Amino acid sequence: MKNIFIQGLTIVVLFFSTWFVLTKVDWMTILKIENRTNKTEEKLGEFFLETFKQSEQENTNPFVANAIDSIVSKICSENEIDKKIIKVHIFDKDEVNAFALPNGHLLIYSGLILASDNQEELSGVICHEIAHIQLNHLMKKLIKEVGLSVLISMSTGNGGPEIIGETLRLLSSSAFDRTLEQEADIKAVEYLINAKINPEPFANFLYKLSDNENEAMKYVSWTSTHPDSKERAEYIIEDSKNNATVYESVLSINTWGQLKVALEE
Repeated sequence: MKNIFIQGLTIVVLFFSTWFVLTKVDWMTILKIENRTNKTEEKLGEFFLETFKQSEQENTNPFVANAIDSIVSKICSENEIDKKIIKVHIFDKDEVNAFALPNGHLLIYSGLILASDNQEELSGVICHEIAHIQLNHLMKKLIKEVGLSVLISMSTGNGGPEIIGETLRLLSSSAFDRTLEQEADIKAVEYLINAKINPEPFANFLYKLSDNENEAMKYVSWTSTHPDSKERAEYIIEDSKNNATVYESVLSINTWGQLKVALEE
């Protein structure tokens, strides 16, 4: 009986010892999967951006670029995010949309800026997309929906036009699953508060998205695949309650007005 007990105890000790050792091994480094994925992400980002530019008009107005850069810089500096990671591109397009591409590319449509009643609404959406980038949601989504082997093939120029088109559609839509969307919303509130930007207008923006009678939302794409905008707005309000931060505007009232005028021209 004693020998059986000792044998059993030995098996348990060996099991947990082996498990502990295995958890300390950096398998991603050994197999070079992480490095390969990073290189694939970099190539995919450039590839998708160039493909997108072939069909859409990028805004090159320096005033517009500087105004948006001021918002992004404030968010990044106050949240210890490396600004060089976030590469902003503004496109002249009526759709109310913003989305991220692999390797930190953030695309913002002029329609989103014009549909925002104030800079805080726009800042909330920008924070949400930066959160997707920082939390690595883009590659998680692509690997799940497309597959790593297909992505690697695309990054080397071997993807067919159909799969390229479908992948771009996945990226430009808001088809993240519920968990990832909530993670990005909560992280966005954290970013906003740290940057002293009021998160309540971001919640109001989500309420506005759910209002089908709102003329400003005529060309809405952002969150269009998620009918739970009101629910998201409610937990954003809940998550930001009881916060004593004194909020500030990143842009002056005059600059915000001039930004809209520049985009309407």
